[in-house]
Amino acid sequence: MEAPPTACPADRIPDATGVSAFNLAYGAARDAGEVFVCVARSGSRWTVKTDTNTAPPGHTVSRPTATAVREAVDRLRDRREARLVPSPTAPEHTVLYDIAGEDRARQIAAALYAALHGDLEPLARAVPAS
Repeated sequence: MEAPPTACPADRIPDATGVSAFNLAYGAARDAGEVFVCVARSGSRWTVKTDTNTAPPGHTVSRPTATAVREAVDRLRDRREARLVPSPTAPEHTVLYDIAGEDRARQIAAALYAALHGDLEPLARAVPAS
């Protein structure tokens, strides 16, 4: 499985449903030295996962980016679009559960991926403040 490019279209986000698919997608991101991102089906709902531990040494998430990601995740939670388990390492590692559909999960995943590379515009469009 190939890791997605830096600007990742939603349809290129890997579906990591199941342990072997997850391990394959995570390994591909690690081997490519890229931020890990995926969607996974859980019954009729979807999960989005991101992890910067697979990125190359020196990849950092700036304070403004971390704030923007946390605020977007909070909006998703407050709007009941996603359920999350608080993580002390967010946004470097984010898991969003119970997203209603695959298209929405992919949109959120692609926006988070872009944000973790410093491009906040897709996140602002996917999870607007108002």
